[in-house]
Amino acid sequence: MPFAAPVRDFQFLLDNVVDFAQVTQTDKFSDTDDDTVSAILTEAAKMADGVIAPLQRPGDLDGAVLENGVVRTSPGFKEGYQAIAEGGWVGISGDPEYGGMGLPFSLAASVNDMLSGACLALGLNPLLSQGQIEALETHASDEIKALYLPKLNSGEWTGTMNLTEPQAGSDVGAVATKAVPNDDGTFAITGQKIYISWGDHDVAGNVCHLVLARLPDGKPGTKGISLFMVPKYLPDADGNPGKANDLRVVSLEHKMGLHGSPTCVMSFEGATGWIVGEEHNGMAAMFTMMNNARLQVGVQGVGVAEAAYQHALAYALDRKQGRSPIENGQGTIVDFADVRRMLIQMRAETYAARAIALACSVAIDMSHATHDKDWEARAAFLTPIAKSYGTDTGIKVSELGVQVHGGMGYVEETGAAQYSRDVRVTAIYEGTNGIQAMDLVARKMMDGGDMAYRLLDEIEADAEAARGDLGDLANAVFDATENLREATEWLLEQEFQTRFAGAVPYQSAFARVLGAHYHLRSARGEGGAGPRTELAKFYIERLLPDHKASLAAARAGDEGLYSLSVEDLAS
Repeated sequence: MPFAAPVRDFQFLLDNVVDFAQVTQTDKFSDTDDDTVSAILTEAAKMADGVIAPLQRPGDLDGAVLENGVVRTSPGFKEGYQAIAEGGWVGISGDPEYGGMGLPFSLAASVNDMLSGACLALGLNPLLSQGQIEALETHASDEIKALYLPKLNSGEWTGTMNLTEPQAGSDVGAVATKAVPNDDGTFAITGQKIYISWGDHDVAGNVCHLVLARLPDGKPGTKGISLFMVPKYLPDADGNPGKANDLRVVSLEHKMGLHGSPTCVMSFEGATGWIVGEEHNGMAAMFTMMNNARLQVGVQGVGVAEAAYQHALAYALDRKQGRSPIENGQGTIVDFADVRRMLIQMRAETYAARAIALACSVAIDMSHATHDKDWEARAAFLTPIAKSYGTDTGIKVSELGVQVHGGMGYVEETGAAQYSRDVRVTAIYEGTNGIQAMDLVARKMMDGGDMAYRLLDEIEADAEAARGDLGDLANAVFDATENLREATEWLLEQEFQTRFAGAVPYQSAFARVLGAHYHLRSARGEGGAGPRTELAKFYIERLLPDHKASLAAARAGDEGLYSLSVEDLAS
């Protein structure tokens, strides 16, 4: 389906809203000048628009299949993946020592945003490899790095993560897959893993599985889990794919969407693996990959929201129905107030979610470049918000896209429904948005709310500075921030059960205020007049007030959730 990567939005946000300039001023990223950024965004957009987007609909209609133990991907996916790999886009932020481009994560996130909008099912593949690259760079031995990283960065091989088991979903500590030491320093991995995205395929030469498993002396729970590299094909003496490892695809899941992405049930049957990181400390290594992936999943939601918006806008500009209610209108349904409302909301939500994701990416880049604990804390705090708001936005905007199409949105022929079906899983995988919210109000508040208050201080300072030119908008953002501050103070006084009861609405309120903050910055960056300023007005006047209802729900406590018994619920 037609798609145009929003290069101007990326460029404007990087230049005027999320302060990307501070990243390029660090020693680590000093070679990333304006020309490099422009070239990366432009070339990635060409690939996304011209090569990947045409695969969106075929991947849905003719999805991956398992035939005689071999996974065959959708027509064109192999060629599309090769274009991604040959362009260097898999290793865009990888260490140059191992063949990566060494560019800021912010640019990697921008490219993944484009790929997700073009075709989420295929764009998911390099995202997984990028998470594995970061995990190996941080935790693997020099031997594993030397063997696997060049192949992963080049896209010759692809990566997966294997956490979930039938009895171990969000409770990772229940993992039962076993790892038994062999005499040669390797381990025999035995167990079953489910929901393994791109667990097998025919688009690259090898599939590198990072597998959580328990050693014989591993304690119960997460502290007894180790991490292992278990490739589909065992590398030979020259580092090329050799003998097949003792693992297989049991089946492919039949899903509501993402049909082009093979989601595998994997069986490891004494497969040969190599430990990554320290024994019994596999969760630390896996969390490196998961934290990378959580932000990138938020970016997936933003990319799909962009595509769904473009699809709905094109339809609204073409569909004639009734007499135009405005003078000199388009003569199509885009002239109707409710359709215009939906389209502007789609655009405003997508823009805010993209800004939050890029702000989180900048914090990650600064933490990598400076090793400053404050930047690390900022990145950690923003990650659950970026993941949840990005994916919630993808779902909401895709749903609105169906509504803009009217009855034709419910007809598969238009392709509008595919965005809703594809993006729905993003609020579930890599930690549900409820788990993200629990993480935000618990682990991310272990500093006594310090990082939350720092962000609130910055938002209020920016609102103060904007009062001269954008008084009403700035005042609304300032007042909302004060409301959020009061709710945060209340939250920190509560027991965890009370916090968890209101975690999701609190997270939603924080995202709303952050979104308003970045819209206000965008309006200031434009000079206080123009389309971005009008978009900011819509968001701040019509969507920001949602935060009040969310904060009321966040402060309602947990008693009301348990006043109805299980028997009451079933009656």
